[in-house]
Amino acid sequence: MTILSALLLQTRIWEHWSISKPIPLIVFVLLLLASLFSWAVIFSKLGMLKRARLANHQFLRAFRKATGFEAVTVVLEQFRAAPAVGMFETAYGELARQVKARGTLTNRLALERSLQIGASEEVMKLEANLGWLATTAAVSPFVGLFGTVWGIMDAFEALGGSGSASLRLVGPGIADALVATAVGLFAAIPAAVFYNHFGNTVKEIGARLDDFGLEFMNFAERVFED
Repeated sequence: MTILSALLLQTRIWEHWSISKPIPLIVFVLLLLASLFSWAVIFSKLGMLKRARLANHQFLRAFRKATGFEAVTVVLEQFRAAPAVGMFETAYGELARQVKARGTLTNRLALERSLQIGASEEVMKLEANLGWLATTAAVSPFVGLFGTVWGIMDAFEALGGSGSASLRLVGPGIADALVATAVGLFAAIPAAVFYNHFGNTVKEIGARLDDFGLEFMNFAERVFED
């Protein structure tokens, strides 16, 4: 289903539910808002993670070609979107303090901790708002199911009030109630798919950062070897 057709479907459903009772209408509005915000997060993350992966790859190539830390610091602004740049700056600050005090690398453990902190901060930035996708994927079907149950209750209440049993009487009400489940799934499925996709991408970048930490330590030991 294309985005345009999905929006047209939501528009038609909104036209129908805008004259519905308050509870089904509230359910639909909540699901619509969750879906819209999820798509905003999805498009934002697609662009951000693509830039992060590309910049990370380019920065690591530049880092491996550098002969000293000064050469690396010169090109940092060119790869600002790279998570490895933020990690480098955190660790380089600790390294610079040690070199300034003793003229060489004196505390390997402190430098390793700085690398870990830098990596954790960058991964947290990449994971921002992913929790919303997970929540939408988990909760939306149940919200839609609540709307469906409520709609079916209304349909049977109308059936009881009419004093006659007729599929023609109750059928449209039940069909309308099932729309709530469809809207819930429409909000949940893309959120679940992209949450898993983005989670795998973040894990891949996190693994690259772990490898970069080892490269940074090797580089620091070569440059400031006792």
